[in-house]
Amino acid sequence: MEKTNEKIKKIARDFVSRTVEFYGELGKKPFFTPSGRAAEERLGKQEIPEEGRDLSEVYEEMLGDVYSHVLFSQHPRAFSCVPSTASLISWMGDVMTNAFNPHAACKVNAPAADLVERKLVRWMADLAGYPGTAGGIFVSGGSVANLTALTAARDARLTGEERAKAVVYVSDQTHSSVAKGLLVIGFFPEQIRKIPCDALFRMDVSRLNAEIEADLAAGRKPFAVVGSAGTTNTGSVDPLGEISSVCKKYGMWFHVDGAYGATALLSGRGRERLRGIELSDSLSWDAHKWMLQTYGCSLVLVRDRADLVRSFAAHPEYLKDAETSEDGVEFWDLGPELTRPARSLKLWFTLQVLGSREFGRIVDHGCALSELAEKTVRAREGWEVVSPASLAVVNFRFVPEGLTEEERDEVNCRASKEITESGFAQVYTTELCGRKVLRLCTIHPETTEEDVLETVARLAKYASAAAEDVLRSRR
Repeated sequence: MEKTNEKIKKIARDFVSRTVEFYGELGKKPFFTPSGRAAEERLGKQEIPEEGRDLSEVYEEMLGDVYSHVLFSQHPRAFSCVPSTASLISWMGDVMTNAFNPHAACKVNAPAADLVERKLVRWMADLAGYPGTAGGIFVSGGSVANLTALTAARDARLTGEERAKAVVYVSDQTHSSVAKGLLVIGFFPEQIRKIPCDALFRMDVSRLNAEIEADLAAGRKPFAVVGSAGTTNTGSVDPLGEISSVCKKYGMWFHVDGAYGATALLSGRGRERLRGIELSDSLSWDAHKWMLQTYGCSLVLVRDRADLVRSFAAHPEYLKDAETSEDGVEFWDLGPELTRPARSLKLWFTLQVLGSREFGRIVDHGCALSELAEKTVRAREGWEVVSPASLAVVNFRFVPEGLTEEERDEVNCRASKEITESGFAQVYTTELCGRKVLRLCTIHPETTEEDVLETVARLAKYASAAAEDVLRSRR
């Protein structure tokens, strides 16, 4: 065992050195390197051995054939979906947490980790404007955060008999995880109302009111509205204050999906955009999106912690000795997990090293880059902005004369494919108003203005070539 430990120590030193070098050089390399047939064939033939293999051999194999061939969403020119901003500091915190492997479900197992998570929950609740009764828990991601909050909403607002008549209201831009979570906790598709958005892709509150009145007239039970603080497609923020007023009027739960955009609360400018979030009953917030964290660091907050306890507390006899918190509430009482990792420690580590002001600067930087992209696109002939820059997201498309809308869709899809396959930048399309558009999400703190300008220039080059090909094919 001693010999193995020495080998691990040597490999670990090499791994740390390689990782630091990898992050330092990331922006100079393609965001993706295909694995190639040789690596896939080697892995395809590899089976689980009956006898163990040499540690150094397996280490090099994993680095060369597996980890070297993933799409690095933490790359400064990864602009699709909501890219990762994972930092070396968060990685260090993650490594330390994994090494000591604390069980973070109750105070007795890891009292210091328990204290850190409680302090982070309170700090983030204060940022959201929640009262002293608020509480929450770190979960794996926005999907589980939304599911957890909606479970609390169901149990707080509905009796068992009312569930079959209950209705939830979302917008046509609400993240798909919300509908998925509602289905998991027992609702059916016909109980989910999709409210249209306005020209800026925000929930239309007048239509929301009309749908609620129609459901009440039909004998249904409107019980929750899900607003968005930064939609994935457009970065739009729903009119949170107005939605809160509607929910108060009808006695409904108001959940805000802030998985992407809630981090803007750390920016003075961004905080103003999220006005009304403090009126919600629950909030999801992903630190692994805009707060530099590696994946698996999301918070669900509720205005009243008792709502989580009502839904998730269970006290089997074999856990009685572990119930040591002063108020009798452990983290296993606030969410669906019993065994759970200490997800918050890497965020705490990062905040202690960088300070909270740095995150405000990161938010402002990302927003400025999306505004630069919008300005650059507007200056190009034959291009249009479909959704203006909002919380570091902007959508646009090439609309050359002489092409049908379907052909324009084809041209924009081809531009996306070619720039992505080139390895220079990851740019995917999305669909807005029934048309394919190019979308940039510019949240990485190391993304430069030059990165954005060159990406737009290359998209223009690829799109123009694709349009020429379409026109040539007609001749």
